[in-house]
Amino acid sequence: MAQIYENNLWGGNLSEFFSGDGSHNPELVNPYLETVTSFLAAFETPPVVCDLGCGDFNIGKELVNHSKKYIGIDIVPELIANNKKTFKANNLEFHSLDIAEDELPVADCVILRQVLQHLSNTEIKSVVEKLYDYKYVILTEHLPEEDFEPNKDIISGQGIRLKKQSGVNLLEPPFDFKVVEEKQLLSVKFRSFKGVLVTTLYKVY
Repeated sequence: MAQIYENNLWGGNLSEFFSGDGSHNPELVNPYLETVTSFLAAFETPPVVCDLGCGDFNIGKELVNHSKKYIGIDIVPELIANNKKTFKANNLEFHSLDIAEDELPVADCVILRQVLQHLSNTEIKSVVEKLYDYKYVILTEHLPEEDFEPNKDIISGQGIRLKKQSGVNLLEPPFDFKVVEEKQLLSVKFRSFKGVLVTTLYKVY
C-alpha cells in the first residue's frame, strides 16, 4: 500500500498523501459524513472509534468531535507520521498497524471504509476474527450494482473485486461473519465509476 501513496496511484500531487476520490469527492464524502455523524451523535456517551485504514484522514477528521476517543490506523508508517503532524486533538491518536496481522486497539465501534475490498480473502478472514471484539462495525464497500458472486479472491493491493464482477460480503462464505443485526445505512452511485458505494452497520453483540 505504501507504493500507492509513493506513486500517487489514487491521484493528488507529489507533495501530499491522497486517498483518492472516495475520500475527497463531496458527492461521496458528504452523504457518508452525514450518515455516520448521525449514528455517532445518537449515543448518550460518545463511543470510542477505531478507524481501520484511516488513509489521509480527510474523512476521519470530521468525526473526531463525535467520539470519546478516535484511533486512526493505517499500514503505511509515513502516512501515519504525516497524520500525526497534521491533525491534533486531545481525543485523537494514530498508530501504524497491519490490521490483518497486528493486535488492534480496544474500542466500541470500528470504521472500515473501502479497505477490505483491497485485501485477499485470507487477510479479510483474519480481520473478521478481530471484529468480534467490537460492538459495532461500519463497513463501506465498492460493489457491483447488479447481482454478483461475493468474495471472489484477489491478491492484496490497489485493485478491487469489481473487475471480477464481485465484492465483499462479510456475511457470506468464506467469512460467515455472525452479527446480531445488519442495517444498510447508505448507498451512493457516482457517475465517474462503475458500481456503488454501500455502507452497512453491523451490531456484533
